[in-house]
This record gives sequence, C-alpha cells and structure tokens, in this order.
Amino acid sequence: MSSVAVLTQESFNEHRSGLLPEQSGAAVAGPSGREEEDALPTYKDAFPPLPERAATPDGTQETTNAWTKIRPLKSSIITQVFHVPLEERKYKDINQFGEGDQAKVCVDIMHKTGAHLELSLAKDQGLSIMVSGKLDAVMKARKEIVSRLQTQASATVAIPKEHHRFVIGKNGEKLQELELKTATKIQIPRPDDPSNQIKISGTKEGLEKAKHEILLISAEQDKRAVERVNIDKVYHPFITGAYNKMVGEMTQETGARINVPPPSVNKTEIVITGEKEQVALAVAMIKKVYEEKKKNTTTIAVEVKKSQHKYVVGPKGNTLQEILDRTGVSVEIPPSDSSSETVILRGEPDRLGQALTEVYAKANSYTVSSVSAPSWLHRFIIGKKGQNLAKITQQMPKVHIEFTEGEDKITLEGPTKDVQMVQSQIEAIVTDLVSRMDYAEISVDPKFHRHLIGKGGVNINRIKEMHKVTVRIPPDNEKSNLIRIEGDPQGVQEAKKELLELASRMENERTKDLIIEQRFHRAIIGQKGEKIKEVRDKFPEVIINFPDPAQKSDIVQLRGPRTEVEKCSKFMQKMVAEMVENSYSVSVPIFKQFHRNIIGKGGSNIKKIREETNTKIDLPAENSNSEMILITGKKVNCEAARNRILAIQKELANITEVDVSIPSKLHISLIGPKGRLVRAIMEECGGVHIHFPNEGSGVDKVTIRGPVEEVEKAKQQLLTLAEEKQTKSHTVELHAKPEYHKFLIGKGGGNIRKVRDSTGARIIFPTPEDKDQELITVVGTEEAVREAQKELEELIKSLDNIVEDTMNVDPKHHRYFVARRGQVLRDLADEYGGVMDAQVTMECVIPQKFHRSIMGPKGSRIQQITRDHNVQIKFPEREDPQAAQAETPAQENGEANGELKEPLDPEAPKRCDVIVLSGRKERCEAAIEALKALVPVTIEVDVPFELHRYIIGQKGSGIRKMMDEFEVNIQVPGPDLQSDKIAITGLASHLDRAKEGLLVRVKELQADQEDRALRSFKLTITVDPKYHPKIIGRKGAIITNIRTEHDVNIQFPEKNDENQDQITITGYEHKAIAARDAIQAIVDELEEMVSEDITLDSRVHARIIGARGKGIRKIMDEFKVDLRFPQSGAADPNLVSVIGRPEHVDEAIDHLLNLEEEYMADVAENEAKMAHMRPPGGSVAAAGGGVSDENRGPSKGFVVREAPWANTNEKAPDMSSSEDFPSFGAPVPTKTSPWGPKRF
Repeated sequence: MSSVAVLTQESFNEHRSGLLPEQSGAAVAGPSGREEEDALPTYKDAFPPLPERAATPDGTQETTNAWTKIRPLKSSIITQVFHVPLEERKYKDINQFGEGDQAKVCVDIMHKTGAHLELSLAKDQGLSIMVSGKLDAVMKARKEIVSRLQTQASATVAIPKEHHRFVIGKNGEKLQELELKTATKIQIPRPDDPSNQIKISGTKEGLEKAKHEILLISAEQDKRAVERVNIDKVYHPFITGAYNKMVGEMTQETGARINVPPPSVNKTEIVITGEKEQVALAVAMIKKVYEEKKKNTTTIAVEVKKSQHKYVVGPKGNTLQEILDRTGVSVEIPPSDSSSETVILRGEPDRLGQALTEVYAKANSYTVSSVSAPSWLHRFIIGKKGQNLAKITQQMPKVHIEFTEGEDKITLEGPTKDVQMVQSQIEAIVTDLVSRMDYAEISVDPKFHRHLIGKGGVNINRIKEMHKVTVRIPPDNEKSNLIRIEGDPQGVQEAKKELLELASRMENERTKDLIIEQRFHRAIIGQKGEKIKEVRDKFPEVIINFPDPAQKSDIVQLRGPRTEVEKCSKFMQKMVAEMVENSYSVSVPIFKQFHRNIIGKGGSNIKKIREETNTKIDLPAENSNSEMILITGKKVNCEAARNRILAIQKELANITEVDVSIPSKLHISLIGPKGRLVRAIMEECGGVHIHFPNEGSGVDKVTIRGPVEEVEKAKQQLLTLAEEKQTKSHTVELHAKPEYHKFLIGKGGGNIRKVRDSTGARIIFPTPEDKDQELITVVGTEEAVREAQKELEELIKSLDNIVEDTMNVDPKHHRYFVARRGQVLRDLADEYGGVMDAQVTMECVIPQKFHRSIMGPKGSRIQQITRDHNVQIKFPEREDPQAAQAETPAQENGEANGELKEPLDPEAPKRCDVIVLSGRKERCEAAIEALKALVPVTIEVDVPFELHRYIIGQKGSGIRKMMDEFEVNIQVPGPDLQSDKIAITGLASHLDRAKEGLLVRVKELQADQEDRALRSFKLTITVDPKYHPKIIGRKGAIITNIRTEHDVNIQFPEKNDENQDQITITGYEHKAIAARDAIQAIVDELEEMVSEDITLDSRVHARIIGARGKGIRKIMDEFKVDLRFPQSGAADPNLVSVIGRPEHVDEAIDHLLNLEEEYMADVAENEAKMAHMRPPGGSVAAAGGGVSDENRGPSKGFVVREAPWANTNEKAPDMSSSEDFPSFGAPVPTKTSPWGPKRF
C-alpha cells in the first residue's frame, strides 16, 4: 500500500541527486507497475528521522547521527520571574503600589543593570517581579532585587578550613559566581582566623541555595586525597623521566596531580593529589618505578673538572635531560658550592658506558683559554660601543669573551674550534695594537686636575685632538694623582710633555688680590669689555676676576704664574693711578646766557677745548637752572680748561673779577645754612658768582665775578655783612606758608626791598631745594632784625586775614577780561596787590556736540588733562532744544512782560558751549590747548558710491573694523543720497592714517571689481542634449573636473528651458574658451560613437547587470562602452543597446553574446528542475516524446514507500488540512498571559 505526502524543494533535490541517471530518467518518464513501485523512495529516505541518543556509561543519552551537528539557536534575551513573600517584603504599603520607595528602587535597578522589571501583586500580597534582559543583566538585577526589596536573614555553615579556598576560587571568581547565583552575601573568615564558620546573609531561599552549594563544594573536596611518598632524591629523575615525560604520562593516565620537587630543592617528598582512587593508582605506579630502578640500576663515579660541570649540565639542565632521554641514565652533578669534581652516573649497567661517553663528550666539547693583553688595551680591543668585539662574536656566537678589569688577560670560553679561531683573531689585534700604541702615566696633584681640563674641557680636548691620544684624568672621588695617556707613541710623549709643563706652571701659580675702588671697575673693563680684553691679551696666562657689582667689593683677583701675576698687578695699579689722576674735577660758574657761546657752532669750541686740554667737560641741561660747568681730568689740564672757558666769558661781556679779604673764620657764617645767605646775595646782585676757599685752608681771599656794577654791589654787601658778623650778628627764623612768599617779596622784590631798606636787615627765603619751604631767615643787628621781624609778621598776619570772595559777571563780558592774553586781569593783579594772580578762571568755547568725545570713555580724557595741568574743568549742562524754545517767550519790539530787554549778542557763545577752567593762568592756557586738540575734526573722502556696500561689509563688520583700527568714526551716506563722499571724524592725529587706510581699501575693492568683471565673461556652446549626461559624467565627475581645472562655472539648461542644447560657461575669457574646447573634444568623441542593438534573452539580463549593477559597470569599464537595457513594459524586452566606438562595440557585443550562451544553459537547467515542482495542473515534458497531462491522468503527488501509516489502520495525512500541513507564515493564535505579551 502506497501513501501520499508532500516533499519540500530541498528534500526533492536531495532525493533526486541520489538517484542514478537511469533512475532519474525513469522517474521523469513516469514508469508503471512494479517498476514504478520499486523506484519510489522510502519514507525514511524522504523524511529522515530526528536524532536518537545512545546510552552512555553514566546513563545519559548521546546523539549518534548527523543531526547533532546542528546547534540550536537561543535568544540572547531571557525572562525570569522572582517571588517575594509578604512576610519578606521590605515595602508593605499596599496603597502605594507602583509609587513610593519601592518604585524608585525598581527604576534605579533598571538603570543600573540594564534589565527590564515588571511588578505585580499576588492574591496573598506577595510580590512577583518579572525580569527581562541579557543573562548577565538579569542575574545582577536579581541580586539587587533580593538585597533591596526583600528582607535579609543570615546563617552560618561550617566546613573544614582547608576547603575554604575552593569556595573562594581563583582570584575570588567562584565566590562571586556563588553570590550572583544565589543572590546572597557570603563572608569567609581570613586565613589567619581559626574559625571554620562561613556566614551567609540574604533571603531564606538564597540562604538555602548558598548553603547547599557550599556543602557540595566541601563534599567534593572530601572525595579528594593527598598522598606524600618519600623517594630517594637520586631516583627522582627516573620518576619524572626525560623532559618530564614519565610524570606527564602518569598524570594523564591516573588523573592525579603529581608534584616532584625540582633538582635544586633538597626534598625527597613527592606529593600526589586528586580523587582517592586516582591518587592510589599514581602512588602504586611511582613505587613500582622506584622499586624497579632501585633493583636494576647501578652507579659509576668519574672525575670531571669543576669548570666543565656546567657543560655537562647544559643550559637550564637540557644536556642532563638529553643524556637521560638517550641512555636512560641519570647524571648527578655535585652542587656548585661544593669543591668536589666527582660526577655520578646511575642507570642500568648496559647503558652506563654510552652515558659515560656522552658525559665526557659534553665536558670536552667546550674549552677555556686566555689571551695575554695589557688591561689598558682592553677598551681598544672592544672598540667604540663594542663594535670590534661584535664582529668577532657575530661570527662565533658560541664563544664567550670575558674582560676582567685590572688583569692583563682576556678569557675565552666555548667550543674548542671556535675558541681557537677567536683566540688567533684577538692575538692578532693585540699584536697590532701593541706595535702602534703606547701609554704613559704622570702624577699630578688632584687640585690641579680641573685646571688641566679647563672650562668646559677646552684644555684637555685641545691636547687630545692635537696629539691624537686619549687622556684619563681620575674623577675627584678617586683622589688619585695618576693621569693616564694612551695612543700613538709619539703623541703620548708629546701630550705627556705638555701636561707636565701645564702642571709645573700651575705649581708655580699664585693668586693675588688687588684693592681697586669699585667706581673704577667699569672704566677698567671698558665698553663691552674692550679694555679688559686688551689687558688679558697682554697677560694671557693671568686670569682676572672682578667682583659682582651687587657685592660692592673692591677686591679684584689675579691668578696665574707668579711673574706674570706681578707684572699684571703693576700694570693695573698704574692704570688705576692714571684714572685717579684723571678723575680730578672742578666746577666753573658761567652765566647761563654764555653757555651756547662756550659750546660754539656745532660744538666746535667745547670740542676744541676738550681735545687740547684732554679733559671731560659736562654742561648742565638747557632746562636746568644750574650755571655750573663740570671739568674732569688731570688737575693741570682741568685748570687750563677752566681758564679758557672763563676767558671766553670775559670776551663776551663786561665781566670783572674782584678778590675781597674776609677772615676765614667768618666764611661759614657768611655762607649760611646750606649756602642760603651767600645764595641770597648772589641772586640779589644780578647773579654774580661768589667763590669761597675750601674749608680749613686758612685762606681769607673771597672771589667775586660778574658784571662790574653787580660785583661792586656784592662786595659792599659781603663786607657789610662781615662787619656785622664781627661786631654783633643776630639771626631770627620765621615761618610763612609758601604761597605767601611771592606776596611778601612783591613784584620785582619791591615789598622785601622796602623792609630791607627801612630796617637794614637781610631777609633770606628758602630755595626750591630746601626741605623746609616755610622757613624765612632774618640776619643783621639785633635791633634791625627785631624791626624786620615785626614788619614781616604784620605782612603775614594780613595775608592770613585775606578772604576769598566771588562775584557774578555775565559770561558775555568774560571775553573782555581774558582779551589780549588776560592783560586786564594782570593789570588788576598788579594794582591791587597781586592777589588775583593766584587763581584765574578761563573759558573755552567748544560746541556741545563735541563734549562727549572730549570727555572720553567714563571721562578718562578730561581726568587726564585735569591731572596733567592741575586745573579744574567744568562742563556746562546739556541744552534741551525743545526746552530752550519753550523758555523763550514771544517778544515784540524788544519788550517782554513790560520790561525792556537788551537784545542778545549774535556773536556771543552759547552757555551750553562754554567750558570753564580754573587754576593758574599758564596751566589753564595749556589745558585749553589740550581740550582743543581733542575736538574731533571731520574730513571727507571721495569713494565711488558702488563701493560703499563693500566698505560697510557684512552686517557692518568692515566699517567697524576700520573704525576700531584707526580710532575714528566713519559716516557712509545713505543709499538714497547716491553720494560719493564718506565723512571721517576723529582726532586730527588719527585722520591721516584713517584716510590712507580707507583709500587702500578702495584700491583693493576696485581691483576686485575689475577682477569680477573679467571673471564674468560668458560663453555658450551648442551641444545635442543626448550628450549632456556623458559630459556631466557619473556623479558629475567629468564636468566637476572641467570646472576645477579651468576655474569656470558651467551651467546646463533647465528642464523647461526652450534652448535645451545651450550650455553656458562663465569665467575668465581664456579659461572659458579652454573649457569650451574641452567640452567640444568630448562631444567630438561622442559623435564618433555608434549605437547597435542586439537581442539578449531577458532572462539573463539580471545576471549580466549583477548585484547593484556591479556586473554591467565592469563590462562598461572594460570595453569602454555604454549599455542600455529595456525598461519594464518595453515593446521588445530582449533588446539591448550598445553605444561606443565601433571597435569597442563589436568586442562588447561578442562578450555579451558569450555571457548569454553561458547563462542560458543555467536557466534551462533550473527550469528543468522547476518542472517537477509544478502544481497538478501543469505539464511536464517527458523524455522520449512527451506525455500530456491529459494522458497521464490526475497527479498522485509525491509517493513514498514504507510510510508509518502503511501497516496500521491510521489514515494518511490529509494534504488539504491546515492542521496536518500548516502553512509557513500563517498566523498562530497566541495564548494570553497574565504578564502580557512575551518579549523575544
């Protein structure tokens, strides 16, 4: 009985591929009868059964067929549900479910772990939490839920102390896994704590789980055993085997871990750990090996040199392992700290001979040799950075070369042949070096070593380079006298000689300190050290050190050879003596008006005097009040220069010089405190010069020089004063405010002269240099001084009573007071005692619109003027134009409210324009000039109107930048004015720079304008629209390249444009023409192309085009053609156009036809396969004539043999039933869940 079932496409292909060609043909032909029955596949062949599991020793089922290779796909997202009973809930407020602290905790857990939580309450008020997410996130969330939403309990579990480490695991990994798995906190006592109690805290459920897991780990460890077996150390190599092979095999066979102590550890105990059965098996195997070797082995002792032991052992003991592997004999080497040379071989008697041969071979395979070489040559043999030695070791890497410091030999160690070759090479190097090199040692006191080296090594490096030698000077910490010289024999001797000479010279060296006043140090050194360089060049062996200027020391240190130091010392002392001699100075008083005559035209007179007298002559500055000319040089020269200068003064004016004899004891009293008295006489007598001799000289002669009349006057005053001093001189001091002094003196000294004439006393006022500016000294007889004091006190009292008053004068009259530079004010001051001369008030008229710019930011400019000129400046109130009009009532015939008003002066300045300054007259005038200098000035610059917008710039950035740069205001006229004038307003000093900057900007813009005009050249070219895409290129590549190369703009016509064949090119004329030629070249090339249509079966179009057009692009690039396939719905779906050069088109067509032939074979084969899968209504071509569907009758579907339902009463599956054969993708009813839809 046959049954019908549906077979999938994959099963059919698999089944068909398994049939023989004959069977395949028969199946297609539709066989009948028994043959048809036999050709049917069995049910198991068509539908392979699911995998079965075979029984394993542990009782589990193991899969046995190919299905086991298929690994099931698992979702990375898992969902777990946790229950928290009511009694264990931390938050039990039922009314606030979904709110409060519990909700906040859940949100925090979700943020922290990345898992998704959903909470619900059970009927028993227990909390159910569904957690979704990745496994790791779910486990972390579970731990957080238990610790934060569930009440915690604690318990202890006791396990043996030695099992604790297994609970912890490697790096604590096992403990962390346990805590995460059980959502508990596990505390294990520290190793030094004797307790074996492990504390667990968490939920009830978690406690039980954790306890169970810990007890399981402990129980597992209880099954394990540790066995220690004592085996003689000499037999350990047989148990481990060569290269640990034997012990490895035992471990693999038994599963136990075997720990054999290494040869370097003197222990006999072998430790075996593992399961009890495994340990017992391993112990038995070890003992068996031990007993066998103990019974069958014997020993032989041989003597091998101690130095050769290491060759027997080999690197890391490899040679011993090699001998054990080859012969089975263990070689026992005495410890390195033992002096014994006996080597013991242990093994089976028939193997000992072979092992002994190998031991001797290894011992003698290496040799130790030495080469005699002076220790000073070692570094030359090694070479710079080991270069020489590296050449040898690269050729013979097995040879070890050892240099021992202080020994005259080189030790070689390695294979005998290699050592011999290296020895011969080194001996040849040593012979060569000895023949051409030498060394010498000299003894020099260490204190001279640094001088031999020189500053920065300059001395020693010079010697090394000159003589081609190396010089080793011991470092200071060695405290050695020996200096070693190595190199060419002749160079060594010459360097030795030079070093000894230097050392000898240093032994004779001495240090001397010269006392030279610091004021001469700079003169000795000279400008940029020129003078001291001359001294050092004259005495090159002497080192001259000057003290730091900050130390203010007079000691100059000389160091060098004794004789040279003495010579240098004398030379410098001579220099200092000359400087002292040349530092004599004298002051000559010359009237200020004659200074320019002494200087002469272009400084000719003063220059001539300086050169002829060899002196330095300094004149006071022009703005100085001093009349003294200072002459510096030798005394004789200074006197000569002084006489010549005085002679010039005599020639120019009626100057006379008179000597007056006054007793020297009176000189100090005549000069007065700080020269006040004599200075007062000189000023009073027209500026004569009075010269007193030096104090203590005992000379009575006083010299008076000046105009004849003034000299005589001064002489009389001096004699009178001297007479008064001799008889009875009296002095009184008064104090008066400095501002009163000018009023006390009066105009031209009139007031003070009246007092002096009436009383006969001399009155001395303080000079600007005096500290006490209020002190007035009165000198004369007691009676005269008393009267003068009385008059002065009355004057001072009257000045104290002076009051300040103000009066209002209409501003329109102010200009009369200040006219002619304030002549009216000066006359008033002279007539009424000069009081008004102290302070003046002046007006400065500046239009109000400039006041703000004059004041500057926050009044900074006006504050600066106030400080600089010591004046007060008051600006008027701002005038409101509307208020001014309101205040001015209508007038008729000059009358207002019945009162007659004087008409306003049209030339009078407005009150709002007048700035008032108060202070001293000269300062106010200077301040007015400063104010006027701050008044902004406006100039106009012609700038073409069309450039204005470019000067302003985007959002005014251009003009702002210029205003900030030049500190001016630039006003551009509005567009409606169409004006070419731009106004620049600012300080006069800034205007020129701003105008120049603006004109430079205009030139730049005009240049840009011209450039834009040149770049706006337009050119059109007529090109057939069908060529436009080719000119543009793929993704615009071709046209972009033309634009970039020629720096032009190329515009193609819009879709709705009438002239579809016009392409516009914009740019420089020559570049636009070049771009046009480039486009025309492309068009010419395109016009040469041909287009041919070929017929390609539409079924192969997709294969030719390829994924994302990859195939067609490859063909087009390879053959340089363009392919166009028909669109869907085309009249001829098989028509393909090939466009390109004729030769390229032919090649591309041949290639396409070949591809069609190849792809059509595949299409035919696929269609043949699909024929067998057609529905019952379709037709199948039969092999050998063909049978129609009508002739074949109704289709039976796919027929199989030996189906499960064939031998039972069950019905075959109903193919029309959606329950027996559900369709893929059909909707499946989902079961509702209290938790909502599942998340996958």
